[in-house]
Amino acid sequence: MKAAVLREAKQPLEITEVVLGEPGPREVVIRTAAAGVCRSDLHFADGAWPHPVPTVLGHEASGIVERVGSDVTRLKPGDHVITFFTVFCGSCEFCVSGRPSLCVDPSTRRPADADPRLSLPDGTAVAQFINLSSFAEQMLVHENACVAIDKAMPLDRAALLGCAVITGAGAIFHDSKVQPGESVAVIGAGGIGLSAINAAKIAGAGMIIAIDPVPEKRELATKMGATHVIDAGADDVAKQVMKLTGGGAHYAIEAVGRSNTAELAWNILRRGGTATILGMIAPGNTVNLPGPTFLSGKKIQGSSLGSTRFPIDMPRLVKMYLDGLLDLDTMVAERIALEDVNDALEKLRKGDTARSVIIFP
Repeated sequence: MKAAVLREAKQPLEITEVVLGEPGPREVVIRTAAAGVCRSDLHFADGAWPHPVPTVLGHEASGIVERVGSDVTRLKPGDHVITFFTVFCGSCEFCVSGRPSLCVDPSTRRPADADPRLSLPDGTAVAQFINLSSFAEQMLVHENACVAIDKAMPLDRAALLGCAVITGAGAIFHDSKVQPGESVAVIGAGGIGLSAINAAKIAGAGMIIAIDPVPEKRELATKMGATHVIDAGADDVAKQVMKLTGGGAHYAIEAVGRSNTAELAWNILRRGGTATILGMIAPGNTVNLPGPTFLSGKKIQGSSLGSTRFPIDMPRLVKMYLDGLLDLDTMVAERIALEDVNDALEKLRKGDTARSVIIFP
């Protein structure tokens, strides 16, 4: 099959042939329909986060099940599915307590002495990228790395649910539990931030503030539900939020992945407010918060994929889209071929686009 291989960080992905293994117990082969190009892919492509190479990047995808291995109980050939990279075992402490996005049980991965799921034609093993490797015509994954959805759902938009949407929407619905009338400030209007803005609108937030340096993204944020927008490059961002909200936001969502934006999320909260950090702050970076401000009762928390309960939440989000509540159409900046993936990554570096989605024949 054709795939986009990262052979070395800071080098372009190479479109080449990759060999897919046969499905083992509880594994499924998926014909990839669409894959979003996410900033998280860029972090690894540019070396900000380390990963074994060679690898096939991509972690936000949809497709159709082609084959299943033994002991697969929830899926069958022909099912339309959305993938997610935090594969869950279903039986560990995190899973049984309703937090499957935190599962790291090794039972969902192949043993070290087993054949790799992916390899090059010369036999070189290819490290699977966070359990998926979706920049490829096919994926071989554990059955708990995907969930079947309504076939009425367009697969190019369904792909976005696998990372950007469940992360942003989950931060609103699960991590923040936004109530009608409360205020939400979202820092970063990329795919995750736009999803948080849209979810805040669905939750009935009274004020939704989008903070981003790019005018086009602020315009997109307004279409997705933002009631106010602020240029992140302004010197008085925190003061503007305080003035608009009358003392700070009830909730701040950080969707950039930088120390200074995480600190901004804390600073724009009202007393008793909660900041949720969704961005991937690179190793070696720290977040500094003034000690006395903890006396204000504010809280800061991290989140993995919006604390999503995948088998429950994904079908619900699909229904929200089909019912006209969830806006995925606005998020898709362009539909591209696999060969254009390096151009999509470059657009992410410039920060001037929402979501490029790879469409597979």
